Amino acid sequence: MKKSLNQNNNQVSVIINVSYTESVDEIKKFIKEEQAPLFYNLEDSGIVRFEWFLNEKENTGTLVEVFKNSIAFEELGSKVIGSPINVRFNELFKIENLTVLGEIKEEFKNKLQPMGPTFKSYVGGIN
Repeated sequence: MKKSLNQNNNQVSVIINVSYTESVDEIKKFIKEEQAPLFYNLEDSGIVRFEWFLNEKENTGTLVEVFKNSIAFEELGSKVIGSPINVRFNELFKIENLTVLGEIKEEFKNKLQPMGPTFKSYVGGIN
């Protein structure tokens, strides 16, 4: 794949840092047997990455989501917010911070406000 310099590829990345109080086994089971398979099996979801990283000693985790563009992120986000998988996520995890990297519509930013997100726009780099 060819590298580009200072050209926005229009992807949207979402970084969600969480803490949890349930057992790490229950957390891993939710991730591997419920959440990841659900997102994996979505048709034409526009997901480029959906990956969890845990610090088991501190009961914290980071979910990294990358979408091919803002439309894919907004369509999937609108379907997931309030869904059973999202309700279960909110039962298991406390969102410590949520960062959205990339350009999304103001209307969707407003939908995300209950999660206390930080929004950052593309400036430059290598992709």
